[in-house]
Amino acid sequence: TRIVQHHTHRADDIMTVLRLQKEFGFRVVLHHVSEAWKVGDEIAAAQKATGGKVLGCSVILIDSPGGKLEAAQMRHETCAMLEKAGVRTAIHTDDWITDSRLFLRSAALAVRAGASRRFMLRALTLSGAEMLDLGDRVGSLEPGKDADFVVLSGDPFSVYTHVEQTWVEGAKVFDR
Repeated sequence: TRIVQHHTHRADDIMTVLRLQKEFGFRVVLHHVSEAWKVGDEIAAAQKATGGKVLGCSVILIDSPGGKLEAAQMRHETCAMLEKAGVRTAIHTDDWITDSRLFLRSAALAVRAGASRRFMLRALTLSGAEMLDLGDRVGSLEPGKDADFVVLSGDPFSVYTHVEQTWVEGAKVFDR
C-alpha cells in the first residue's frame, strides 16, 4: 500500500488531509506540520481511529525567523505537544532550508522546548523508519537489521557534538 507523504504547514490544511484520509483510506505521513500544536489531539485521534493509517508527523524545526507565511506560527513546542498527545513523530530537514547537518540540532530545539530526550531520540531514528515502512530493516540496532548508525563525539543534543563515524549495513563509510 502506498503512503502519501503530505507536505502541510497550517492547521486547516492538516485537518483537510485528515478528512481526505478518512474518506479515501490512504496511509499518510504529515510533513512539516508547523501548526500541529493547534490540532495535536485531532491528529492523535485520527492516528488511533485509523488503526495506524495516519502514520504520524515528520516535523521540521528551524531556529531562524522568516520563511514562508504558512510557517509563521511554527513553534518549537510542537514535538512536546505531539508526544503528550501520543502521536508518532519524526524529525526531518529540507536541505536547502534547514541544512541536513543541523538534523540533530532540530531535535535539540524540541528537547529544549519540552519534548523528552527519549522521545526525540526515537524521532531521529525508529519513528522515521516506521513512517517509511522500513522499521523492520533500519531505525534501531537489532539482530537482522541493516546496522546503519553513526558514532557521535558526545551528547546528540549538543551543538558541540559531531559525527565521528558513519556505518551503513555494518560497513564503515566515514571516519573522522
